[in-house]
Amino acid sequence: MTEQAKVPFLDLVPPHVQLEKELTAVFQGALRTAGFIGGPMVENFEKAFATFCTTQYAVGVGSGTDALRFALMAAGVRPGDVVVTVPNTFIATTEAISQSGAVPEFIDIDERTYNMDPEKLREYLEQKCTKDASGKLVSRRSGLPVTAVIPVHLYGQMADMDPILELAARHGLIVIEDACQAHGAQYFSRKHDRWFTAGAMGRAAAFSFYPGKNLGACGEAGAVTTNDEALAAKVRMSRDHGQAKKYYHDVEGYNGRLDAIQAGILQVKLRHLAGWNQRRQEAAARYAELLTHQEGLVLPYGPATTRPVYHLYVVRVDDREGLRNHLAQAGIGTGIHYPIPLHLQRAYESLGYKKESFLVTERVSETIISLPMFPQLTADQQQRVVEGLLQYLSTFAVAPAMEKAF
Repeated sequence: MTEQAKVPFLDLVPPHVQLEKELTAVFQGALRTAGFIGGPMVENFEKAFATFCTTQYAVGVGSGTDALRFALMAAGVRPGDVVVTVPNTFIATTEAISQSGAVPEFIDIDERTYNMDPEKLREYLEQKCTKDASGKLVSRRSGLPVTAVIPVHLYGQMADMDPILELAARHGLIVIEDACQAHGAQYFSRKHDRWFTAGAMGRAAAFSFYPGKNLGACGEAGAVTTNDEALAAKVRMSRDHGQAKKYYHDVEGYNGRLDAIQAGILQVKLRHLAGWNQRRQEAAARYAELLTHQEGLVLPYGPATTRPVYHLYVVRVDDREGLRNHLAQAGIGTGIHYPIPLHLQRAYESLGYKKESFLVTERVSETIISLPMFPQLTADQQQRVVEGLLQYLSTFAVAPAMEKAF
């Protein structure tokens, strides 16, 4: 197997080679102006990204984790509050909750989309919470007030936002979108009879620009989007040591600024994002065409109300490790997102969740595997992935057990 014949899980080299002159010009501009922190490059990217997300404001910060933590704090989540989310996500989601002083509590996911199940949210709010004398929703599990919900737009597909927002409004909860994998994803709101872009539906949203994201920096970076002017102002203060203006600190804040060079790089890449997302969608369509109705394999499910951008292309098989090893021997890279649900991670033992607390998440986590997916993935590379998959399935595979038939 030669190096050229390998199919990487993710290849970040081609887009950077393609944009090398523009990206180098960003760095040269920063060198010649010494504009490394704040300034026009950050402001221009914030305006452009807000326009892309169809929001009034975007505030650049140091990472996606910063974005989610600052959004929670600015929206009014306080120490001792409960924030409800799903266990099928990267730990940054819950780190941000804990670092804001709040406590994460989990609900299960939908087995088809792998996103928050609105029915499970309804059950949690109506059966696992009560109300105190003031009418505040309180978790029966922890005895703490429930103040916010974080739906995660996992793998580049938006969660079912209409019922989530309706339930949150009914119970007086803040909704913060974790859009860290969903740059440009869309959702059709039946309530409003129109399409929304990720980051434009909740009180605020958090984005990560980690290098491997659909829109990735050349380092760490993130952003908060919102239509709430006061919330945006609070995030700006939080990211910059609580300053309303230089050396005037209204609150104690953080060092969570977006570097100017990263902002300039992101603005260059933002001009290409729609095209890159379209290539991902085309690659997903090719996978589906070649693999639909293949016994022993469950493909991604996209409701008609969503337009995913396929940050990841995640399938399910019964013997995941067998398939990974088979593909690796053929020079094909894969990933697992994520092998251990958060409620079973050692970091959250203190929350007291046990195995079989969230049956769908646990079942999914044992069978998911992410196939190669990036904008420059060629049809020939996909054909090799498919051939390797089919060879394995025809020899070894058993269909994964499913709770629902679809």
